[in-house]
Amino acid sequence: MAFSAFDPLTFLTILLLTFALFLLITGAFTAYFGSGKSRKIGVGLLIGGLVVGLAWGWYSGPAAGSVELVPIIVQSIGVILAALIGAAAAIGLFLLAIMKS
Repeated sequence: MAFSAFDPLTFLTILLLTFALFLLITGAFTAYFGSGKSRKIGVGLLIGGLVVGLAWGWYSGPAAGSVELVPIIVQSIGVILAALIGAAAAIGLFLLAIMKS
């Protein structure tokens, strides 16, 4: 598999998809565990994540008929998953070290 150069479109795709994903995650977490005003903020974050993700898909993603973006999307999702797995492993190791000391 040949890797292409990291271009601005790939950067923007990773940026927007990661932003939308984490807005969804933090919004769902805050809406579920929050109360009162923080629950409303969580719903706002959740809706914001949906809007950003859907807007990206509508204007530049596969919904716009841009077939050449599909490899970029797949690569972006792989990068996001790798970052999440690496971050989770590092946080888990940190918590294990702190709890054992």
